[in-house]
Amino acid sequence: MRYLTTVFVIMSLQFSAIAQDSEDFFTIYLVRHAEKELVSDNPRNPALTECGKQRAESLANFLNAVELDAIYSTNYTRTRSTAQPTAKKQELEIITYNPRELESFANRLIEGKEDVLVVGHSNTTGVLAGLLTGEEIGAFDEEIYNRIYQVVMYRKTGRLHILHTAFECCEEANH
Repeated sequence: MRYLTTVFVIMSLQFSAIAQDSEDFFTIYLVRHAEKELVSDNPRNPALTECGKQRAESLANFLNAVELDAIYSTNYTRTRSTAQPTAKKQELEIITYNPRELESFANRLIEGKEDVLVVGHSNTTGVLAGLLTGEEIGAFDEEIYNRIYQVVMYRKTGRLHILHTAFECCEEANH
């Protein structure tokens, strides 16, 4: 009996250590907003195209099995509209962040230790991924919409995975 108790205590300590370790792991998903209207009544804050709306839904489906703690977006129509389907499915509010304060936002994400989605822009998404991982990553081409930057954090160190979605716009939605 004493032997079994000792084994049980050792196993409990191991499981406890693993549980504490897993609290140090979290994942940050970063995406650029979906396709925006090129001709708009409001050129500084355009809405999504039909393809963009489909891509936003596709993102929500992609992240459906991921339990997110928060969703962040800049305060633009195109970014909020990209985040909205995921927020609705996950029953989360969209939290606004300032894209001009990426360093402090990166620190906030690291300190928060939460699984989150961040929707940004072609000139901020890669930069933020770089700040989270300590790599030099800059802006990317405005024609690119199919990247999901997955940053897996362990303690305060991030590892970047760039995922390319297979989403293709349904043509009949454009007519």
